[in-house]
Amino acid sequence: MEDPKTNEQAQQMIGYIVHEVIRRPGVEINEETPLVSSGLIDSLALVNILLKLEDVTHMRIPAGKVQPKHMDTVALMLATAQRVGKARK
Repeated sequence: MEDPKTNEQAQQMIGYIVHEVIRRPGVEINEETPLVSSGLIDSLALVNILLKLEDVTHMRIPAGKVQPKHMDTVALMLATAQRVGKARK
């Protein structure tokens, strides 16, 4: 069974990406939608997405440990946050 906290974080990230980054009518994404590799988002957008990911997960995520391939889907973003993120104090 999926962790409700993770699902809530995924929904927050999806909403942010659709409404603040992609901003194209009719575009829908889910946790597994390729974002970088499909061209829906570019590498410049990843900086803001990483900041939002830190906000949503309450973690510090060192940008030097994150590559675009780690941010291609919302599921990968959340997994990356868990893998390299440190809890905020």
